[in-house]
Amino acid sequence: MFQLGKTIVSEDIIDKDFVCNLSACKGACCIDGDAGAPLDAEEVQILEEIYPKVKPFLRKEGVEVIESQGTSVKTVFGELETPLINGAECAYVIFDEKNTALCAIEEAYNQGEIHWKKPVSCHLYPIRVKDYSEFSGVNYDRWEICDDACSLGKELQVPVYKFVKEALIRKFGENWYLELEKVAQERFNK
Repeated sequence: MFQLGKTIVSEDIIDKDFVCNLSACKGACCIDGDAGAPLDAEEVQILEEIYPKVKPFLRKEGVEVIESQGTSVKTVFGELETPLINGAECAYVIFDEKNTALCAIEEAYNQGEIHWKKPVSCHLYPIRVKDYSEFSGVNYDRWEICDDACSLGKELQVPVYKFVKEALIRKFGENWYLELEKVAQERFNK
């Protein structure tokens, strides 16, 4: 681990390779697991504001859950996240003709209906950020459903931090990312 500003960063994001392989996993990260996508308070507000423009992209089940539970939910631990359909897939999940899970929020963004891509926790995946009082932990989240993404990343030689560059800049800023690149280059030069 190393420190960048007010973050403690796992070396795995430099050392491990990753490129999403949707044709292999079918978007399993959006439909497996037992929790929705982590959100911060600002994102909760954004979801409320954009919901009318995202709603036409949603499946009936997603609309029903969101309209009964809200555009976000608070867990028993006080954490904010996206609601789930039947305790499984994210309420914002839609499926394409190949039955691959996609994000209705991102689809609305791609079609120019909204100007917010999706929750930053989704955009950052496989990186997870945990905020503490004095710093944030930036870690690589290894999940077996992403084995094909690890294989593709290795084949293409794309480290995790490069795969999620846009999301890291969105979360921490351009200067933070430039510092991360310097650390990565120093590691590769050794």
